[in-house]
Amino acid sequence: MVKLVLSNEKMVTLQRGNKTITRSQLDYETNKVMYDFRGFKPVQDVVKETKVEQPKKKKVVRKKKNVQVDLEKDKKELEVAVQKDME
Repeated sequence: MVKLVLSNEKMVTLQRGNKTITRSQLDYETNKVMYDFRGFKPVQDVVKETKVEQPKKKKVVRKKKNVQVDLEKDKKELEVAVQKDME
C-alpha cells in the first residue's frame, strides 16, 4: 500500500464527549456516515446544550378530618341496612 502525503490537505477536528481526533477533510467526507454513527461531530458544529429545569410541582397535602368513628353506631346502621335488603 502506498500512502500519499499531501502537505496542503485540509484537516477536520472531530469530537465525541471529551475525546478529540483530527482527520483529513477527504477522509471525513468519505467516512462521514461512520463518524456520525460513532458519535463524532466536527468541533465547529458542537453546540453546548443547556438544560432548563422545570419548576417542581408542589405536593398536595390532604388534611385529615378530625371525625371520631363510632364503631357501635356504624355496626347498628349496617345491621339495619342488611335487614332491609333481606325484606
